[in-house]
Amino acid sequence: MITIQEASLEHVTHIARLIMEAMNHECCQNFAGDNHTLDDFRRVMERLVAAEESQYSYRNTLVAIDDGEVAGCIVAYNGADLHRLRRAFIAEAKASFGIDYSNMDDETQEGELYLDSLAVDSNHRRKGIATMLLNAATERARRLGIPAVGLLVDKGNPNAERLYTAIGFRYVNDTEWGGHPMRHLQKSI
Repeated sequence: MITIQEASLEHVTHIARLIMEAMNHECCQNFAGDNHTLDDFRRVMERLVAAEESQYSYRNTLVAIDDGEVAGCIVAYNGADLHRLRRAFIAEAKASFGIDYSNMDDETQEGELYLDSLAVDSNHRRKGIATMLLNAATERARRLGIPAVGLLVDKGNPNAERLYTAIGFRYVNDTEWGGHPMRHLQKSI
């Protein structure tokens, strides 16, 4: 039986790995820079997931547990908190990679619960876990009184976009993130 629950510190390594899958390894390597490896980026992500005050914090994460294993996760936070939460990523990138990301474009804004990262482990796909996580995040937005949930989907990932639109997400605009052309989708609560 699959259950959706709040993440805890014991899930940090699984969440970091899944976030990297959601970002895709090319994007992760881009953030790490030419002089660093994906392992370097993974260590940064683990620190960010373990942090209390980070956009990638376990505190912003729901996990799907299937047969005792972390099968997937969704990282979601109030878009109004982006700049405050992003400070941890900016500080880690400066310290670990020597790169300043303080001028990154915003991927969300006030008025939406931003679904930053969604990933399902390859061994647990085709079980409806992504939909379960999306529905749980939508319920979280409802409880918090946030009027919409939003996300970015890579234009090169039509399967993900079909899933999102099938459960009520609608196109808002085109944007770019991590060097990839993206579509901003949103679902009203």
